[in-house]
Amino acid sequence: MSDSLPDPLVVAYQAREAQYAALRDAALTHTTELIGAAGLKIHHVTGRLKRPASLADKLRRKPGRYRTLEDVTDLVAVRVITYFESDVAAVSRLLEDHHEINWEHSVDKSMMHDPDRFGYMGVHYVVKVPPQVERFIPHVTDPPHHYEVQIRSILQHAWAEIEHDLGYKNREAVPREVQRRFYRLAGLLEMADEEFMNLHRLSHDYAETLPERVQTEPDSVFIDAQSITHLLDVSPVRDLDQAVAESLGVRLLHGWPDAERPQRIAALLHYVGIHSVGGLLGELRRGRADILDFAARWLPRLPEAWLPAGGARPGTSLVNYALLRACANPRLAPQEIITALDMSGILSAQQLVDSALDAYAEVTGEELIDERHS
Repeated sequence: MSDSLPDPLVVAYQAREAQYAALRDAALTHTTELIGAAGLKIHHVTGRLKRPASLADKLRRKPGRYRTLEDVTDLVAVRVITYFESDVAAVSRLLEDHHEINWEHSVDKSMMHDPDRFGYMGVHYVVKVPPQVERFIPHVTDPPHHYEVQIRSILQHAWAEIEHDLGYKNREAVPREVQRRFYRLAGLLEMADEEFMNLHRLSHDYAETLPERVQTEPDSVFIDAQSITHLLDVSPVRDLDQAVAESLGVRLLHGWPDAERPQRIAALLHYVGIHSVGGLLGELRRGRADILDFAARWLPRLPEAWLPAGGARPGTSLVNYALLRACANPRLAPQEIITALDMSGILSAQQLVDSALDAYAEVTGEELIDERHS
């Protein structure tokens, strides 16, 4: 065969490219739905179709190895990128449970490389096309029988992409002059992968022990987004929020869809000098009456800020406590609380500050002379 003629397998592949594209899309959807149903949190899933030029290059590099298109196992590939290396195993088990694996052509690349490299590149499975995918492939006499699924952590993926871009597909490809630095960098990435997994475990353990620690040793619990999220659902914060809502004649909203609200509340509590759960709980016990009085005077002055939500948001008592404390301390700026709550655009910042200072003056029963008041 003349070198100028295209390989018959490339010609056959181009003739069926639309079919393989349909397989890619169906396999991508199936894999995504499978991971979602299992409740696994991953970074992303993508699908890839081999380019004809890439197939031609593969056939040239390995002459005689592929007799039919079915012998080429990576024409269609789904790539699953996880956040953590430990999740690679979880996704692998899921795929094994729901697919018929071609073990002869599948490989765990973590087992293939020497220990002096971050060469583990995840898991590559060749899977038989399942019925859930096959029904979306255009009907032909000989439909594709398999596709590849690649599973990597996000750092494994980054390394593999950079390594591929540099052209270093194996040890021999790495120039001797750069091998030491190359492998040292690989080791750092492997350590980073392990540390991210450790951080994930520590975060999970922290959340698991948080309720008990709040009960038994609240002074040792730092004010952060996680501790605030917990406090919003328990007494005394929940009871105080309910009391604020009742004083306004509205309902307390549950499950408010603002993932950043606990972080904002933690930031404003730090601003007014509250850093531990124990300190916050003490302040709420001592200041309960003033917090409710301030909220009943301040919130009706700016219905535009909270009425459109349909009620009082979780954590409203903490917001009013922080604002009350900021008004009481000349060295603190109520505007910082307004900024932390992201209330811009409802009223001007100065209008919000003025309304808070006026409410504070009514709570204390004193005529307010404050340079922070316009």
